[in-house]
Amino acid sequence: MTTIFTIGYEGTDIARFVATLQAAGIRRLADVRAVAVSRKKGFSKTALAAHLAEAGIRYAQFRALGDPKPGREAARAGRHQEFLKIYTNHLKLHDSQDALEDLADYVVDEPTCLLCYERDPATCHRLIVAERIGERLSAGIFHLFADKLEKYSQDASTIPRPDPRKGLAVAA
Repeated sequence: MTTIFTIGYEGTDIARFVATLQAAGIRRLADVRAVAVSRKKGFSKTALAAHLAEAGIRYAQFRALGDPKPGREAARAGRHQEFLKIYTNHLKLHDSQDALEDLADYVVDEPTCLLCYERDPATCHRLIVAERIGERLSAGIFHLFADKLEKYSQDASTIPRPDPRKGLAVAA
């Protein structure tokens, strides 16, 4: 079974973030932010891609899957139902549908993690994206937390790993 990983960088730094991805065996990162710019050092597109490349992780941005500005504003204001409605409608757009297809192709070959800002996937559009891709690929979803590197380093058996014989993710 293919596994789709997700992660947010809220509350962490670039070193712990990259180390968490490495501990989980991530080979590709799919940035699903509408705007790949961050005030947090190391998380803007160019700097992030460079840090990931040093760690042997490929970077790709899927801008069309980012939450549009009205959705981000609703989420920040705590209007979760409004955010969900805005983002669900956004995913119906042709560009978003094409990007979902491209992302499905991107995640199927190697362990891939979807990136956005929010630490909690329940409050982030990346969960919706992961669920949509998961449905298309019959894939599981595993959420990583960059402030819990020790957990992944010490208990790697909980992280799904690819089975090179089958190209599927299995528990280590």
